[in-house]
Amino acid sequence: MKKEYTKYEKARIVGSRALQISMGAPFLMKLDDKELEKLHYNPVEIAKLEFEKGLVQVNVKRLLPSERK
Repeated sequence: MKKEYTKYEKARIVGSRALQISMGAPFLMKLDDKELEKLHYNPVEIAKLEFEKGLVQVNVKRLLPSERK
């Protein structure tokens, strides 16, 4: 089953992962120097690639309107 995320959820996930990468977290996929140069060593682009390949493991909890306060 493929998970569907809203554009806001995707932005939050990619942004959080990009912050982790910029702070020195290891990549979740193997990237050689040629691929990193193609991505311009940009943490956001690396995070987008990891997200598109389904490597970023996150849980999104959506509340029903009746559960919100």
